[in-house]
Amino acid sequence: MDYKKLLTSLIPEMDEGIHVVDRDGVNVIYSQKMADMEKIRREDVIGKNFREVFSYIPENESTLLQALKGHTTEAQQQTFLNVYGKEITTINTTVPIWDNGEVIAAMELARDITEIKSMADRILALQEEKIAPPKMSQPKIRHYTFYDLIGSAPAFEEAVSVARRAARSEAPVFIYGETGTGKELFAQSIHYDGARKSRPFLAQNCAAIPESLLEGILFGTVKGSFTGAVDRAGLFEQANGGTLLLDEISAMPYDLQSKLLRVLQEKYIRRVGGTRDIPVDVRIIGTVNEPPEELIARNALRSDLFYRLAVINIELPPLRDRKEDIRALAERFLDKHGRDGRYNRYSMTMEALEKLRGYDYPGNVRELENIIIAATAMAEDGEILSAHIRFPFEVTARRQAQSRKAETAGQTEPGGDAAAWPEAVNPTALTEEGLSLPERLRRIEADLIDEAMERNGGNISRAAAELGIKRQGLQYKLREREKK
Repeated sequence: MDYKKLLTSLIPEMDEGIHVVDRDGVNVIYSQKMADMEKIRREDVIGKNFREVFSYIPENESTLLQALKGHTTEAQQQTFLNVYGKEITTINTTVPIWDNGEVIAAMELARDITEIKSMADRILALQEEKIAPPKMSQPKIRHYTFYDLIGSAPAFEEAVSVARRAARSEAPVFIYGETGTGKELFAQSIHYDGARKSRPFLAQNCAAIPESLLEGILFGTVKGSFTGAVDRAGLFEQANGGTLLLDEISAMPYDLQSKLLRVLQEKYIRRVGGTRDIPVDVRIIGTVNEPPEELIARNALRSDLFYRLAVINIELPPLRDRKEDIRALAERFLDKHGRDGRYNRYSMTMEALEKLRGYDYPGNVRELENIIIAATAMAEDGEILSAHIRFPFEVTARRQAQSRKAETAGQTEPGGDAAAWPEAVNPTALTEEGLSLPERLRRIEADLIDEAMERNGGNISRAAAELGIKRQGLQYKLREREKK
């Protein structure tokens, strides 16, 4: 089958723009998606020579022309100005098309990431502003220290003890803890109690940035391949002399982890698209919210990177394993959030405290703080009652049960006929003998997730929005269930 007919038949099914030139450099295919990206009419491209239409691209920088010479370019970020002067950023893959050992054409696939790159540039700009000398009128950014680490549970005190010793060292640190256990608080405490405390502390969540842009954010970029690209320092250069926290480091692409390992070993970076080695002095603290041995087993985390980072290894216990700290934490959060102009301080009844101690806290300390914030909003006289303490999944289960009851006439109250319960809440999970409260809550959570995923056709983003949690949180919960 003729390659032009084959490619043309595939165009409607593709999300990427497609551009094909023949062996003479004549544009033979130029999809509407590509035309929309570059703001060029298809009729002004098709049938004309590439050099005639795209004369603003230097010949030695055109991946299409390089492909005609047999060179393949995979997933390269390209930034250029369209005919209206707007900067466009794409991720391009360009390949030669061979026939009997001869290149007869070249094809380029391009995905528009202009808005994503704009977001990444803004992140770097904000980081630059953060480490710039502050003006006198600007409020100081909150820095966390060991004073902010509240708890007396043995496992927690051991983690604090290791962190204090880490603050006196320059070695890399690896922190494992479930979401909401305070990994960044520990990282900041290590930094601000150490010799680098007067230098920058920067943090980047590796799961929050698309893979194609993370390398540029970390290592920076040079004015490069296409008109409109800019020179910009990455987080390593911005944090020079200080500390860089890489949160959810296992979300970093596997090949990028190898580049990070090389930076840790060689103490220099090279900007994306650059040729100059730039020495950096940065202490790295990496964090994960899953057991590192499980991440390594499924190739989400390189074992050599883990061993290089885990010179000092800290494991943070989940809140369900340190229930004796709930009172102290709740009182700290009441002090922090309970002053609203009406009361000097909120107080909590013993019934409310016992209710807090009976919950499992899948979101750990962060979830406890949010529960306290909500309780202070509900209290009217400065006293937190048991009725003011509400847990996220408890509220969701109650709402769905009431909705189901309203829709189905003539059914009994929950606890009687099982048909009165919503499909997402299995009453057996609440009443089955031998199940602890945490296990019952986990079963309810699993049922709610299953129903949300089914209603939304398996779309994780929509299901997460319906459940009121972050997409990453839902992904984590689904992965955890798959392992069991």
